[in-house]
Amino acid sequence: DPAVGGATSSRGLGPIWFGQWADCAAEVRLESAHLAWRARPASAPRVAAAIGPYFAADRDFGALADALPWRSDAHLAACLQRFPGLRLLRQPFGETLLGFLCSATKQIVQIKQMMALLAERHGAALGVSIDGRPLHRLPTWHELATVPEAELRSCLLGFRARYIAATARFLAAHPGWLEETETLPYAAAKERLCSLPGVGEKVADCVLLFGAGRLEAFPVDVWILRTLELRYGLDGWKPAPLAQFGRAHFGPLAGLAQQYLFAHERALARRGSVEK
Repeated sequence: DPAVGGATSSRGLGPIWFGQWADCAAEVRLESAHLAWRARPASAPRVAAAIGPYFAADRDFGALADALPWRSDAHLAACLQRFPGLRLLRQPFGETLLGFLCSATKQIVQIKQMMALLAERHGAALGVSIDGRPLHRLPTWHELATVPEAELRSCLLGFRARYIAATARFLAAHPGWLEETETLPYAAAKERLCSLPGVGEKVADCVLLFGAGRLEAFPVDVWILRTLELRYGLDGWKPAPLAQFGRAHFGPLAGLAQQYLFAHERALARRGSVEK
């Protein structure tokens, strides 16, 4: 039987979700106001240690959202009202970098295909199966450094294989570089990430927001370009000044505001509507 952790209340049961990150795989469910989880006994100690940081359980996102400038920003207030309880996961830093290096000019479904192939062909087995299919963790950067670029391209990476191969070789030659970068102040960490092949300001901000929990990062993608143009009148602005606007207007929690704006704009697009 799987090992079980978290709450055991039977009230307010939510759907069961299965997911994996790093070398962890677990089922999770919201029980009342608590997160319950279960995993294979062999991996349960790893999951127990990692699941709190993964869900950023040490952060009160309700209080953080209330600290955003929604009282003077009607559009932000509408976004907060529409998505109560929104929170950001804390993905492993190295995995986050790999995922966003795969993301250039690609849709989410294509990024998931690339990551799945990288894990299946170059990552270690987790000892867990879904529908008879064994799951693998993503390869580490040191493992990727040993994979020829041609094999990376066969994982549907296209031109991104060149960047990933070069980044892997750099990280393998500089042990501890990525771990040190994760601990640096935001500006210094961003500058270092932007020195890696294929990493621009948006990717660096995404890696810092989702992989290092730096809520001052404000990634500017097509959805944020759209919302800042339509809702804030910033038509024709380039990404760099838009990122500066985001950090200035929304303050030190700009990355959290970005997620509310992002979620709201995507929800409208799914409905096929543009609300002025």
